[in-house]
Amino acid sequence: MNVLLLGSGGREHALAWRLAQSPLLDTLFAAPGNPGIADHASPAEVHGVALDPADHPAVAAFCATENIGLVVIGPEGPLVAGLADDLRAAGVAVFGPGKAAARLEGSKGFTKALCDRAGIPTAAYRRCTSLDQALAALGSFGFPVVVKADGLAAGKGVIIAADAAEAEAACRLMFDGGFGAAGAEVVIEEFLEGEEVSFFALTDGATALAFGSAQDHKRVGDGDVGPNTGGMGAYSPAKVLTADLEAQVMAGIVAPTVATLAAEGMPCSGVLFAGLMLTAQGPKLIEYNVRFGDPECQVLMMRFEGDLLALLLAVAEGRLADAAPPSFSADPALTVVMAANGYPGTPAKGGTIAGVAAAEAGGAKVFHAGTAVDGDRLTANGGRVLAVTATAGSVAAAQAAAYRAVDAIDFESGFCRRDIGWREAAREQAEN
Repeated sequence: MNVLLLGSGGREHALAWRLAQSPLLDTLFAAPGNPGIADHASPAEVHGVALDPADHPAVAAFCATENIGLVVIGPEGPLVAGLADDLRAAGVAVFGPGKAAARLEGSKGFTKALCDRAGIPTAAYRRCTSLDQALAALGSFGFPVVVKADGLAAGKGVIIAADAAEAEAACRLMFDGGFGAAGAEVVIEEFLEGEEVSFFALTDGATALAFGSAQDHKRVGDGDVGPNTGGMGAYSPAKVLTADLEAQVMAGIVAPTVATLAAEGMPCSGVLFAGLMLTAQGPKLIEYNVRFGDPECQVLMMRFEGDLLALLLAVAEGRLADAAPPSFSADPALTVVMAANGYPGTPAKGGTIAGVAAAEAGGAKVFHAGTAVDGDRLTANGGRVLAVTATAGSVAAAQAAAYRAVDAIDFESGFCRRDIGWREAAREQAEN
């Protein structure tokens, strides 16, 4: 089978690495891909192609020409734009939801309204369409309070305001275009106390299967300080999400989401990525994404033990009820993001990267997230540049292995957090 994978980041490199191990795969096309995607041994052919996901007719034509059996859409932008709908209309199997269901990620207000209709536990909120409305709504909340851009903001459109002045400034920033069109509407939310967890489930619109947990580290600095980013590292599994809590999430959050969307004529097919807060009252939904997380995908793919292509095809073809539950290694995986100086602001591009082979020689896997090739040099070409990933028998051991690999890489114009996995490593130490 020929597969087309859309995207160019660390998530897509991790998906490509695992897809390329499937005995079902003949050729994997990555559009546009990145320098790391084709740089691994595989019995399948892997090719990068110049294809614009925004040009839906061109993508459909490519699928016809190359006899593509499955399209895997990595990032959220093409999903929210309805690419999956147009490909399905052309007779192409797609892993990823259509435009209507993709509003779960494309509009935080849409998700909040769905939670109201389906009885899904979430934070109290107000959806605001003007600055005056937002400023007035702030009086309904205590502090800290969460101010979110309603639309897509690359994981950065969330501000936790400690007091009224910060909350007002956040509202003004969003309505003044600080997050582009994403801030045309704003959702103001109650601040939830607890520990945050990423949870994943696959769904074909009728059936849902759990697909693992992780804990991301959003803040740019050690100790969870500084502005939010797309994610500076993650580990999996998040043991704080116990089997009992996972069952609560599947029954009280994922299942009613899938059922409500199907009943309302917009079934969701693909992955549901639930950002959860584990509160004293139980798990509550913070927000949904409709694609694999980045960098959570990297640790999930390191632990996944099955045939990813067969599983994603079962989702795309509506056969998930007949699929075996996904299997994962019991060993934790941990990934450290190496970012370019200046991130999450304006990153410094062009810096030379060396030592990736040395990092992988010790058993780690280095997923490319924002790299380019300049002659014989590997260079930084984005904010998040590499995701250095390792597995071991404990989070602390995986953490140590990942940082050994990080230290083998020469990336002078980059940086990373040095405390990824600190919560779980501390819990492990306390248990011992």
